[in-house]
Amino acid sequence: MYAIVEIAGQQFKVEQNDEIFVHRLEGDPGTKIEFDQVLLLDNDGKISVGKPLVEGSSISGQIIDHVRGDKVVIFKKKRRKGYEKESGHRQDFSKVLIESISVKGAAKAKKAKEEPTVIEES
Repeated sequence: MYAIVEIAGQQFKVEQNDEIFVHRLEGDPGTKIEFDQVLLLDNDGKISVGKPLVEGSSISGQIIDHVRGDKVVIFKKKRRKGYEKESGHRQDFSKVLIESISVKGAAKAKKAKEEPTVIEES
């Protein structure tokens, strides 16, 4: 079972027990979080595509750690002018463990409604 979920403005393909890096989320390490922006859900070959979201489904996870990404160097130069400028950036990320993918109504077996039988006596 996997799902496509939108987290902090980006889309991720997640499965149970995956560890993903997303843009920094609010909360301390160990905090339980839930994502309800599920766009697509594959439940053992049965694919549900949302319009725009899959109703009744959610992803639960836990923040493991807050980390920083690799440094990106920005270098600007104009030739023959002596102009050089260098700066850098490190993005903050949160490492998230996906604990479970839940679907509303998937755990329960649907019971067929029995129509009452009408017996006419004459």
